[in-house]
Amino acid sequence: MDCVKLGQLILQLRKEKGLTQREIAAQLNISNKTVSKWECGKGAPDVSLWEGLSAILGADILKLLQGELNPNHVDTGKIDNIRFYVCPNCGNILTSTGKANISCCGRRLYPLSATLETTGHEISVEEMDTDYFIVLQHDMSKKHYISFAAYVYDDRIWFQRFYPEQSPSFRMPVMRGGGNLYLYCTEDGLFKYSDLKKIMNKDR
Repeated sequence: MDCVKLGQLILQLRKEKGLTQREIAAQLNISNKTVSKWECGKGAPDVSLWEGLSAILGADILKLLQGELNPNHVDTGKIDNIRFYVCPNCGNILTSTGKANISCCGRRLYPLSATLETTGHEISVEEMDTDYFIVLQHDMSKKHYISFAAYVYDDRIWFQRFYPEQSPSFRMPVMRGGGNLYLYCTEDGLFKYSDLKKIMNKDR
């Protein structure tokens, strides 16, 4: 561990939060001289203080230990760059529109890779007034089911959550132009459907 780099990072994050050494020390029940020692690179926090320090500074513990934060490029807001993450422990669903460090239940999550090969996960599409009515040809048991559907179009995203034993069908607004529909299966992963019109015409 590079105590100098660590100290500089603690100093940087403390100033970003608008905190004094005394305020951090009070929250950790230590002396402000100890915080000063860290920032001067003359020591490192005891392991029992890392979780509290991480929460106070709003930084990832691992990054603090490494003594560096590597910022991503500014998010340009391109929704078609969306990435989906699913926690294997609690099933929590998270998204980002660019590179991100995502974690849940103490586990680092990685973006799901979508496949275009949908054999075994076919859908049928019917246009009804201003909506698409979509039926999923899929089991919805407690261990094997579709967890969510997301339609990504232009600058927006439409999202539908599913649960075991729920009917595998849903309605969503018709959005003119091209878009991508994503379905996440709890056993087989993420699937991508690029042309709902083509699927709809095929069903006729």
